[in-house]
Amino acid sequence: MGAVIFWGLSFVATKMALASIPPFTLIFAEFSISALFFLLLVLRKGFPRFSKKDHILLFLLSFFEPGLYFVFETLGLQYTSAPKASLIIATTPIAVLILSTIFLKEKSSLTGLASIVISFAGIFILITGESGFRLSWDGSIIGDLLIFGAVISAALYIVSARNLGRKYSALEITSMQIFYGALFYTPAFLWELPGIEWSQISGSSLGAVLYLTVFATIGAFFCYNFALTKVSATRASLFINMIPVVTAIGAWIILNETLTLVQACGGLLVLLSVFIANLPGLRAKIPEHFLSK
Repeated sequence: MGAVIFWGLSFVATKMALASIPPFTLIFAEFSISALFFLLLVLRKGFPRFSKKDHILLFLLSFFEPGLYFVFETLGLQYTSAPKASLIIATTPIAVLILSTIFLKEKSSLTGLASIVISFAGIFILITGESGFRLSWDGSIIGDLLIFGAVISAALYIVSARNLGRKYSALEITSMQIFYGALFYTPAFLWELPGIEWSQISGSSLGAVLYLTVFATIGAFFCYNFALTKVSATRASLFINMIPVVTAIGAWIILNETLTLVQACGGLLVLLSVFIANLPGLRAKIPEHFLSK
């Protein structure tokens, strides 16, 4: 629950940070500070011994996550609400099922197909159920599409990285992802640097960056991985479905963001689809690296 609360409120914290911090600067700050922490950790435990081939693979995979994933998510949150974004992100297991079928030639059961259909129906209602919705290429529709980009990026990483998850620990993989992430975002940060108005950065935005680094990245990682030593992956993964609920409550209290009744029904369909995707008969088709993340 600690990890769920930390991750759920991360969408709210990102919205708060973006109020006065440019997007790439925000991502760079989060990952560079986290990288320093993981550097101290690996210096104590010893650097992960990846083969040269695995280093290249991990570098390329990190382009999808955290690389593109956080770019899409952070930019998307500039245009769409935190509750809607978290519900769309919750469909990542569905995207994994689809990509596994396409690229890995894995067969999906009728239950899997049902979860996909329900998921898309829920997302359609979630997007079109907004008060005053109109189909135009501006506003929240752009934000929703960017969040979908984050979903696809995460799914591509998960499908491609399944072998790494069998050879190395979650700590080893995560530390290298954090290092490569900080490296990826450095050029974009340097590009934004001349235009940053440091005097305009608010205390609430700085607090949000601190939260994202200490709690949403470092704290949530340790909470969830410690939990996996005490409870099964099946039980732990079901808790993840509660992240959109935490986001919705946090956004309502802190940001005054809400979902319409129609959108809430669409969100329930999304959560139902993810629950169906996690049924025991289907879980074998979802890479273990995702389930233990």
